[in-house]
Amino acid sequence: MPIRIDRMEDLAAQDGPLHLALGVFDGVHVGHQAVIGRAVAAAKREGGKSFVVTFEPHPIRVIAAEKAPNSLLATLEEKAAIVRGLGVDGLLVIHFDKDFARMEAVDFVRNLAQGNVSSVAVGEDWRFGNKRLGDVEILRAMGREVGFSLEAVAPVMWDGERISSTRIRQAIRDGNFDAVEKMLGRRYEVSGMVVEGRKLGRELGFPTANIHLGDLQVPKDGVWVVKVDGKFHGVANLGMRPTVGGNERLLEVHIPGFSGDLYKKIIRVEFERFLRAEIKFDSVESLRQQIARDVAQAAECK
Repeated sequence: MPIRIDRMEDLAAQDGPLHLALGVFDGVHVGHQAVIGRAVAAAKREGGKSFVVTFEPHPIRVIAAEKAPNSLLATLEEKAAIVRGLGVDGLLVIHFDKDFARMEAVDFVRNLAQGNVSSVAVGEDWRFGNKRLGDVEILRAMGREVGFSLEAVAPVMWDGERISSTRIRQAIRDGNFDAVEKMLGRRYEVSGMVVEGRKLGRELGFPTANIHLGDLQVPKDGVWVVKVDGKFHGVANLGMRPTVGGNERLLEVHIPGFSGDLYKKIIRVEFERFLRAEIKFDSVESLRQQIARDVAQAAECK
């Protein structure tokens, strides 16, 4: 399990030389993995520990909220789990607020250098510090001053364009999960805690696990074939549930044949295939009949 720290000064307490990968890393896509991989490789090659340095909340939501994406590709907990799988030794999560946004670029680097920083890896176009005036050239100059080497990693390309979180979010909205997988380096999943619902699904004979998705990026509303926790196949409705007067977006997942208790558990849901749009039925019985058809169709997709 990677070390988790929340203050830059805590780096000073870490033994051995440190190899840092700096970035927001929303989704930890293939391009982000290239940056993180440089820090992990440096730690293996030179000794010491690799650390991912990231920020919470997403800086753009503080600096220019009107330009911020409405949805993100991963929660902080999901991000931590993904970087753990990349072999990282530690995670520094810096709380990003307006005071932090005003920190000058050189001061940010000096604060990081309170630890025994041996190398830093960033994307070649990464910007940081007050008014985003910090760039690779400043990092390189600061490295010479305080004693770390810099790796500026070029963007990773796919299908003729650079991989970016923005591009992945659009692919999810489009339901193009093959492209999403290529750019993320894994199948896209959303996760959330199962919450108590109105139990209407149970009354209709199709009990569901209900999940509030917060600000995670999801595809278009409708009925989807899904996989839960990487092993259970099911059918899910994503949307507002107009037939029963729903007033908030919810993901309702039905797993045929499942009898366990998922309440208050965190589950992971992968969208596999779109079945139909969400519609308002003229009666609950009509809804029940359609759900039965959806479940049967989803079973054919396994």
